[in-house]
Amino acid sequence: MESNPKSSPLSNLPDSSLSEGDYDFEWTIKDGQAGERADKHIALTLTEQEQSFSRSQIQEWIRSGAATVNGSEVKSNAKLAVGDVIRIALPEPEPVEAYPENIPLDIAYEDSDVIVINKPRGMVVHPAAGHPNGTVVNALLHHCKDLSGINGVMRPGIVHRIDKDTSGLLMVAKNDLAHASLAEQLKEHSVTRKYRALVHGVMQHDKGTVDAPIGRANHDRKLYVVTDKNSKHAVTHFSVDERFDEYTLLELRLETGRTHQIRVHMKYIGYPLVGDPVYGGKSGRTLGMSGQALHAEVLGFQHPRTGEYMEFSAPLPEDMEHSLGILRTR
Repeated sequence: MESNPKSSPLSNLPDSSLSEGDYDFEWTIKDGQAGERADKHIALTLTEQEQSFSRSQIQEWIRSGAATVNGSEVKSNAKLAVGDVIRIALPEPEPVEAYPENIPLDIAYEDSDVIVINKPRGMVVHPAAGHPNGTVVNALLHHCKDLSGINGVMRPGIVHRIDKDTSGLLMVAKNDLAHASLAEQLKEHSVTRKYRALVHGVMQHDKGTVDAPIGRANHDRKLYVVTDKNSKHAVTHFSVDERFDEYTLLELRLETGRTHQIRVHMKYIGYPLVGDPVYGGKSGRTLGMSGQALHAEVLGFQHPRTGEYMEFSAPLPEDMEHSLGILRTR
């Protein structure tokens, strides 16, 4: 049977038979899989094939009828039987547009090629599902009309990102020449990126390096973990700035730039970030923090046109300084 173009991901699924209908995925329940919940089985099967969908997304597919068993709608907790046929027709993604918004920007530097901004904690870098506006890109589109187009209309000028819950310096390219130069510097690890973080626990080593690969977590594709499976090389250097009774203030330097790298590496070595809502495990509110204590403090790069090395720094957020003040007076 020939597979239709939309069904191409199915070729990666074990023992799958492609449907002539307009399905993205189709497979049959085998021995050893009977009795599993529909939502859990679908999540595990897609994860094994490196398909990035969350459990909540899959439950929504089941509720809407996008995911069926034997051609019929079922509940998420329905138990599967040998021979049941799972079919999934992914809904078309809702279009997201990036448009200018008059949002103030804290600009550390700007010329005709690059702009460096100090992003506040809680601000998303570019529009995406769930965050269609209020982003750095929306603000940039209002502030300047000349952003590079290499990353498309949704991420104009964006060369690198920092997490929504991380504050600090971000460089943006105003033209394709600048974008190509900055991207190459990132690839060669020649960009200086230093962070300041407050972590739980008293770090015993004055300095060190975490060299551990990072990949998506099997149980939740939105999370990242240290793993040897389908992972990428990740290196974080750290040094101790101050020690407190139960906390340590660190300076961290990124050699690579993986998603959630510092947060994952610090959790991995047993010193999770204060206030990290995902990897922290503890609340930073007792110290007056309104979010995670991670700040992109220093950013340095060669100017894409002149070749001159430029370095910028941004002060810690007020609540993070306040938290440190509390610790210093204890």
